[in-house]
Amino acid sequence: MLPYGSYYEPPEPAPGYGYDNTYSDNTYSGYGGARFLEQHWPTVSHHPDARTAQPSEPAPGPQHEAPVQQLPRHEVPQHEIQQHEVPQHEDPPTIELSALGEELHYPYPQPEPGEAPGPLYVVGDVHGYLDELLAALHQQGLIDAEGHWSAGRSRIWFLGDFTDRGPDGIGVIDLVMQLAAEAAAAGGYCRALMGNHELLFLGASRYGDEPVQSTAGTASFLAAWRLNGGQQHDLDRLETHHISWLSRLPAIALEDEHLLLHSDTTAYLEYGESIAAVNDAVHALLADEGADEWWDCFRRFTKRFAFRGDAGPTAVHELLSAYGGRRVVHGHSPIPYLTGSAHLEDGTPPHVPGPYIYADELAIAMDGGVTMEGRLLVARLPLN
Repeated sequence: MLPYGSYYEPPEPAPGYGYDNTYSDNTYSGYGGARFLEQHWPTVSHHPDARTAQPSEPAPGPQHEAPVQQLPRHEVPQHEIQQHEVPQHEDPPTIELSALGEELHYPYPQPEPGEAPGPLYVVGDVHGYLDELLAALHQQGLIDAEGHWSAGRSRIWFLGDFTDRGPDGIGVIDLVMQLAAEAAAAGGYCRALMGNHELLFLGASRYGDEPVQSTAGTASFLAAWRLNGGQQHDLDRLETHHISWLSRLPAIALEDEHLLLHSDTTAYLEYGESIAAVNDAVHALLADEGADEWWDCFRRFTKRFAFRGDAGPTAVHELLSAYGGRRVVHGHSPIPYLTGSAHLEDGTPPHVPGPYIYADELAIAMDGGVTMEGRLLVARLPLN
C-alpha cells in the first residue's frame, strides 16, 4: 500500500499553486503567520480505553490496515505513483431507507426571529477511524456516551474522506447519516463534503476494473482504490443508500464566512465560478459522465498544498474572491506534512496539538493525520 499522501495517478506538469510540489522544495519556510491552535485538543489515544464504542467488526490497529490485494510500495512501478508533495444550493440532509424504499428529508432548521444559529463545528478527515471519531465528538459534547446527537442546535460540517486506510469506513458513514437525522430533529444539522476518497470509493464500486485513461497508462478505479488504502470489507458492506447519500454530497460550502473545502487546491475553480455551479457540475458528472471524466475529477481533487509557500495567500484569495468568505477551512493534506514533521528520526508519532492556521492566517488545516497516529480533529469555528 502506498504511504499517506501518495496516489496512484502520477503528477502532471501544471501551472498554479502547489500542483507540482515535492517534499524537497523550500515552501516549509513560507507559511506566513502559521500557528497551531492548542486550546482544547488533548490527545485522543488510539488505545481502546480512549474509545467510546467498538467498531462493527474486529479492527486492526492504525499500523495494521487490512492488506487485501494491496501492493507494497516497492512492488508499485514508480511511473504509476502520484506524489503531490507527499503527495446556497445544496440538498437537505437525506437518509434513504432502503428497506422501506423511501427517503426522509430533513430541511435546514431556521432560527426563530432574533435567535442566533447554533455554534459551528468542523471535523477533519476520518478515514475509517470510527472509535476515534466517537471519542472526539463526545469530548466536544456533540454526542452522548451512546453515540447519539446531544448538541441541540449546533451545526457540524464533515470535510470529507470517511473511508479507506482505517478499519470501519462504512461505520463512519452510518454514524454521520444517523447524526444528520438526529441533529435535524433537535434543530441543528450535520452536513458533509465530498472528499477525493469518496470519489475513489464510489468509482471503485461503480466501475470496478473498467479501464480508465490515466497519465500512467490504462488503470482502473478498483486498482487505484486498493493502492490508496481501500478496505475490502467496506466495499462489501456498501449499500444503495450509502451510494445515494455519498453521491449527493456537496464539494464546497460557505458557512459563517468560512469557505469549506476538502482539498487544499484551486482545482474547484475549474468546475464553476460559484458554489452552486461547482456542486452542480460535480453532481452532474457523477450522474451522467463516464469513467474517464469521473477519474479526471478524482485526479484534480487529489491535488494539494496550494495554500503553502509564498504563493499560498494568493491562491486562497483566488478562491475567496470567487466563492466568498474570509477564510478557507480544509482537510486532505495531513498537518504533519504541511509542517514538515511527518517523519521524525526517532520514530515517534507526529505531534498535532490542534488545527493549523497558515497562509497569512487565511487557511485552517483540519486533517490531523489520524492514519499516521496523529489526531482526529473536531474544532469549533471561528478559530482565533
